[in-house]
Amino acid sequence: MVRAAVLPAVNAPLRIADIVLPEPGPGQVRIRLVAAGVCHSDLSLSNGTLRQPVPAVLGHEGAGTVVAVGAGVTAVAPGDPVVLNWAPACRACHYCGLGEPWLCTDAAAGAAAPYATLAADGTPLHPGLGTAVFAEETVVPERAVLPLPPGIPLTDAAVLGCAVLTGYGAVHHSARVAAQESVAVFGIGGVGLAVLQSARLAGASTVVAVDASAAKEELARAAGATEFLVAGEDFATEVPRRIRGLTGGHGIDVAVECVGRADTIRTAWSATRRGGRTTVVGIGGKEQQVSFSALELFYFGRTLSGCVYGDCDPAVDLPVIAEHVRAGRLDLSALVTDRIGLADIPAAFDAMLAGRGGRALVVF
Repeated sequence: MVRAAVLPAVNAPLRIADIVLPEPGPGQVRIRLVAAGVCHSDLSLSNGTLRQPVPAVLGHEGAGTVVAVGAGVTAVAPGDPVVLNWAPACRACHYCGLGEPWLCTDAAAGAAAPYATLAADGTPLHPGLGTAVFAEETVVPERAVLPLPPGIPLTDAAVLGCAVLTGYGAVHHSARVAAQESVAVFGIGGVGLAVLQSARLAGASTVVAVDASAAKEELARAAGATEFLVAGEDFATEVPRRIRGLTGGHGIDVAVECVGRADTIRTAWSATRRGGRTTVVGIGGKEQQVSFSALELFYFGRTLSGCVYGDCDPAVDLPVIAEHVRAGRLDLSALVTDRIGLADIPAAFDAMLAGRGGRALVVF
């Protein structure tokens, strides 16, 4: 038996319970978690913004050590340090064939079937986003496991599984930020901090961080922001105006939205220059509707694009990111503002809703 944070139903409080994991079957890997990040997507799964079969063990950003493998597993062996991949590509579907594994049709298949049971009464449990890392141990398919490159602290490595791959990819793959371009980042949580570091890594000139909390300025500047703007009540007009003032009246080259709200997406788009690019990383609900006029679409010639998992192929990008970490160009620990236990996850959700902090990390 292992301890886990269980979501009994959508919008129900998480509760700590003992669960029973099966031994890994063919093609499966059992992992003892060392750390798990608390991501806004977990909050979205818990409140129904994103669909998730319940009851479930949430958590999709984690790192740990392999304790057992099933028949046919060759990528890892017991004792290996690993990072979890919550969107493992099948390498066989239409989108994988197009070279877009982040859009894999079967990436979410792991969450559909129960993977464990409650120790108390045998209730089947589903794995949140197929990984279920809000638990001391988990069992996942082999393709959901990424060997951790050497030289990376295992606890800090947890944030690689979502925040860093997403933030790095948003800059380098989706927005394709070039040296000397200007970048604005809207929403300075765990992903936003990773975007700021990645923009600095890309050689961006002006890097503007925008957040509703003035308390995040120090975090943002440490991550690479050259300017910090507080998003007040009139941010939809004030923030674009101030950004134009910082960019010679033109607007920002690239805006990266990490919130997932219609008003923030619209503001990020309005803050870009003619011909500029806005990449939306934040996950919003279907009720969040963004409006544009046909005339402004023509006149400004801006590009608005979605971004799934940083448009990354984790198997390819993780070794590249690891080299940046080893060289000191990316700082994983700088994303983490709180180290907590399983029972503290609801408080981390509350902090997220209140706009406080960066990434909370459950340390086992």
